[in-house]
Amino acid sequence: MIDIDVIDTPSLGDRSYLATDGVVAIVIDPQRDIDRVLALADGRGVVITHVFETHIHNDYVTGGLALAKAAGAEYHVSAADQVSFDRNPVADGQEIDTGKLRVQVIATPGHTFNHLSYAVGASGQIVAVFTGGSLLNGSTGRTDLLGPQHSVALARAQHSSARRLAGLLPQDAKVCPTHGFGSFCSASPTTGRSTTIAAELIANPALILDEDDYVASTLAGLDVYPAYYAHMAPANSAGPLMPDLALPRLAGSSELRCRIDAGEWVVDLRSRIAFAAGHVHGTFQFELGDLLATYLGWLIPWGMPLTLLGETAADVAAAQRELVRIGIERVESAATGSPQAWSGGAPLRSYPVIDFAGLARERESRGDSEFNLLDVRRRSEWDTSRIAGAINIPLHELPGRIGELGGGTIWVHCQSGYRAAVAASLLEAAGCEVVLVDDDFTTAQRIGLAGAGAMPAY
Repeated sequence: MIDIDVIDTPSLGDRSYLATDGVVAIVIDPQRDIDRVLALADGRGVVITHVFETHIHNDYVTGGLALAKAAGAEYHVSAADQVSFDRNPVADGQEIDTGKLRVQVIATPGHTFNHLSYAVGASGQIVAVFTGGSLLNGSTGRTDLLGPQHSVALARAQHSSARRLAGLLPQDAKVCPTHGFGSFCSASPTTGRSTTIAAELIANPALILDEDDYVASTLAGLDVYPAYYAHMAPANSAGPLMPDLALPRLAGSSELRCRIDAGEWVVDLRSRIAFAAGHVHGTFQFELGDLLATYLGWLIPWGMPLTLLGETAADVAAAQRELVRIGIERVESAATGSPQAWSGGAPLRSYPVIDFAGLARERESRGDSEFNLLDVRRRSEWDTSRIAGAINIPLHELPGRIGELGGGTIWVHCQSGYRAAVAASLLEAAGCEVVLVDDDFTTAQRIGLAGAGAMPAY
């Protein structure tokens, strides 16, 4: 019998896996913070003998090499990938045995050129396939991360790879992808939390559309992806080691002010409501949670010195864990406690927070000509539905486009409030007068404030 444990990283929309026969274990696509994997193996009383990478990842820094070293395991990476570290190269058709487990290597190009999947079984029966960024739950991995010049060829390869897996494997085999649970590596939204080859045969576009239709629909659905992706493959090819998760040196109010004045990023991890009520001038708000790494990693200039402000040391530690997963290794300093202590007695800044119903009342009372409404959702969201008269500057473009906004109060919204809160903090730090709309966009649609994307945009 083979047991499969899922190590979920919802903040990045990814999964790692530990498969075991009860004595030995293999790990597929481990995240950077490998202590989770080691604790799981220790709790099960199993020995990790092999670590497998499906591909050189573009959305996170791998923990594969560090885990293999810590566990004394063999580290398997595609023989075709050019890397700067020693590994056990694997290629299509190889079989690797450990304990009662047999791992079959299957070439599945598409997400990357050298992508591999791993079918795992025992006693001659395959029970699961670890598909990385190939066959996902109702979707497939995106094909444009290696550059737009390769996206068509990779999309055609992705279609072929999905069909190869479906033809090689038993229909009851579990499909265990790495991406597709919110990851930007997915070509389109995925469905459900678990699946099988049989389920994918009746639902997955790569298995129900012909090649040309699949390629056209896949490429048409691709959206922007975080800027930090550009740094992930080089980091993974270099062989990242164990991250340092020790608490950063604590900074006092005078040091915090010096760092802000020097143009460094000082990030407040508190809730957006708490930040709006009172914060240190010049700080940016990225609420601690599942969206932190994605949007902080997307916006921060790569290599910019970073300081974290949290109510507790545990908050800072949680943020560090999220950030090392995307290669933000070094946090220069941190401070815990309250904004009053961080400011050193200087007055705190604040701005109003309203919902969409309040926004509708304010706009009606002020008139459209006096209303400066900023929508920081992505263009694809804007095209689907928007508020008439709003300006669309996606959050990831905002730092370079603040100068395009006119004077007066800027009312800022997004889909759920998270991105709008980040935007409000960026705007306020730049000297703008802001109001944060902290509400779900479905409310704007429900009350008739937002309409279909075909409506004119001013």
